[in-house]
Amino acid sequence: MHNHILTHKVLSAKLRFAIILTFLILVLEFVGGILTNSLALLSDAGHIFGDIFALGLSWVALLISALPPNHRKTYGYHRAEILAALVNGVVLFLICGFIFYEAVKRISSPEEVLSLQMLLIAGVGLIINLIVAVRLKEASKQNLNVKSAFLHVLGDMWASVGVILGGIIMTFTGFYIVDPIISFFVGGIIFNGAYRVSKEALNILLEGVPENVDPDEILSVLRKMEGVIDVHDLHIWTISSANLALSSHLVVGEQSTHATGKILSQINDRLSKKYRITHLTIQFECQCCAGEQPECIVTEGL
Repeated sequence: MHNHILTHKVLSAKLRFAIILTFLILVLEFVGGILTNSLALLSDAGHIFGDIFALGLSWVALLISALPPNHRKTYGYHRAEILAALVNGVVLFLICGFIFYEAVKRISSPEEVLSLQMLLIAGVGLIINLIVAVRLKEASKQNLNVKSAFLHVLGDMWASVGVILGGIIMTFTGFYIVDPIISFFVGGIIFNGAYRVSKEALNILLEGVPENVDPDEILSVLRKMEGVIDVHDLHIWTISSANLALSSHLVVGEQSTHATGKILSQINDRLSKKYRITHLTIQFECQCCAGEQPECIVTEGL
């Protein structure tokens, strides 16, 4: 339990650091976008706002998910992470729509942009984004919620690169139509991130099998366990990024409770190490009476 609390504290500290630095980029690019008349810079600021929203939701959800389970919330509050990701995805779609709308208007009548100043501001933003990405990289491997926020930061890094390239082109050519074109590029990055986050969140809320887990492979593993004759009613779902759950019925030969306990221990060891499935509910059914004499059915959980 101590390590679990420590992990949440470390992740929380990294997210707070990321939020502070990302907010500085937002202020810099929003003010800079207005002063330089750059829609690309303002679009990137919109993307950064989405990043802050994502980081903030991730931080709050992390705090809520650390609350212990109770008799009314037996799985705890882990799904707060997933709800945060879904809300974040919806907001990003709205930001993306606004950017596309403004970009279409500017393509028909390009406006002059202070491209050199825009270039310098985007460069500073890229440097800060790199610092945030480095701080979150390791944490993103431990928590899907943090990984979602990390992907937003990576997306914003690429957006900053696009704005910088646009600034270079406009500085040397004066082709200001590049500004709304870069905005479409940024909007595309935002749309992709929103789609991925929303898709994953909906899959979890609909109790879908995690994308990195192959149910047929799990079935094969269970059927090959010594003492297991058949497997049915297999269910695999995600409680939170760090909590995958599985329930199933296993048909076994006539044997003692001690023997089924040994099978259960082996299953737990195999699934937790290879697939990170840590919450198991296994019901054993005796082959000689399964479906005929309910009193023969033995239930074990871990």
